Amino acid sequence: MMDALSVVSQLRDLASEPQNREVIVQDQGCLPGLVLFLDHRDPEVLLATLQTLRYLAELPPNIPTMKNELGMMVSLENLMARDGLSVDITALAQEVYDILGAPAKPVSHIPERERRKKSQFFINSSNNKAKSVTLHIQGLDSTDQRGLCEDALLKVKGVISFTFQMASKRCTVRIRSDLSTESLASAIAATKVMSAQQVVKNEAGEEIFIPLNPSGVKVQQNSALPDYLPEEEESPEREVDRAISRTTAKEDSSGNWLNAAASFLTKTFYW
Repeated sequence: MMDALSVVSQLRDLASEPQNREVIVQDQGCLPGLVLFLDHRDPEVLLATLQTLRYLAELPPNIPTMKNELGMMVSLENLMARDGLSVDITALAQEVYDILGAPAKPVSHIPERERRKKSQFFINSSNNKAKSVTLHIQGLDSTDQRGLCEDALLKVKGVISFTFQMASKRCTVRIRSDLSTESLASAIAATKVMSAQQVVKNEAGEEIFIPLNPSGVKVQQNSALPDYLPEEEESPEREVDRAISRTTAKEDSSGNWLNAAASFLTKTFYW
């Protein structure tokens, strides 16, 4: 049974993955539903809605569509003026409002480092559940090594999802905020054929590699992988550059989760 908080929380998790942001904004039901949620009475729903909008606004082409969505800017203004809300909610509402209302700028003029820092701020301080880490993996040269890496990461307790970019030997991992990056490096090093460094940007906006020390780091492992994971020949994990996620939306006989959520959002006008 869907409820407002579960729907918007799942939508926020989907929006946290960059490859989903364009699809969500283009969907005819999701943006109108998020605008409705900006008038919700539950602070948790409000916070999750604002976090979702903040994620979606990280993709510059989404901004005009979001700004022109009926009721979006007015609802954000009302939220900023609403009494009795937490500082996190009002500050995030102001941030989203400023982003959508700012004059259009070339993408190159928007510092990626600043966008990432703001995004991580509300993920870690407000909902304190998850963070994203980008790794450069030395030795990630083939699908065989990728398979070893997948198996290693799936066993780490606290890993939520991961996406590979084989051409650049990168892996973006979404993890619980209390899981250390060194734990990921330790799990990868245990394969004996790969090692990991963290990819971050310096003050100049240039990518740099931070060495990770996997030695002596105790890695908490999942007790067992679920019995319902797909077999190797059917597993999307084996397809190059596909995302692995425990929380990703799955299709069923009545349509995919996004369609169901959009339907819920647009049909729910009374809280």
